[in-house]
Amino acid sequence: MRLKIVNMRKFFRTITLIILAIMCLLFIGFNNSYSKTETKYKEEYAREGDTLWSIVENEYNKNAYFKDKDIREVIQEIKAINNMQDSNLKIGQRILIPNI
Repeated sequence: MRLKIVNMRKFFRTITLIILAIMCLLFIGFNNSYSKTETKYKEEYAREGDTLWSIVENEYNKNAYFKDKDIREVIQEIKAINNMQDSNLKIGQRILIPNI
C-alpha cells in the first residue's frame, strides 16, 4: 500500500510541528528535579584559630541539614563540596556549608 502526499507544504508543516512538540516534551521531561529539597549553601570565612572541626561543630547544632548525621561524615562532605584535600584552613578561606 503506497501513500501519496497531496499537499507537500501541509505535510512538511505537520512534520515540523510534530518534531517541535516532541522536542518540547523532551525538554520539559529532562528539566525536572527529583530531589526533595534544594540545597542552599552558606558561606563562612576562616578566621585565625578556626579549624574545620570547630566550624562544622558550630554549624552542626543549629543546621537542620546535618540532623542525624555523624560529624565526621559532615566534615568529609564539606571537604568534598569545597574540593579540599585535607582539613587545613587558611585565614580568609571561603568555605561553603550546605544549608536547608
